[in-house]
Amino acid sequence: MRTERLHPALVLCSSSLRARQTLEAIQPALGKGCRIEFAPELYAAPEEVLLAQLRALPESVRCVLFIGHNPGLQDLALSLVSSGADLARLKEKFPTCGLAAIALKNPSWSALKPGDGELVRYVVPRELD
Repeated sequence: MRTERLHPALVLCSSSLRARQTLEAIQPALGKGCRIEFAPELYAAPEEVLLAQLRALPESVRCVLFIGHNPGLQDLALSLVSSGADLARLKEKFPTCGLAAIALKNPSWSALKPGDGELVRYVVPRELD
């Protein structure tokens, strides 16, 4: 995340053990200003629940990171993106500890709708040093 210069203002993390372990591993890269919230409702959440979480965010949050579970996260990412060089790879598989960075065209969380994003970066664990 440091290499990609991704600095979420908020992390919404499932309360599951594996999600908390993932958070612990990346926490040093998050920066001091990042707020972390544990959300039990993210466990096995479908795309619709995750999208509702995004739409409920305050407009002051400029960047959010979900740490959760599939198939919901992959379904959400595929719903949000309408373009991106790695879109075909994302459709194939969104592995454990994969990262999909999505730039949204719509500046309002509450008005967020499918197709409002571009997949700007897709990283899978085997690509990491």
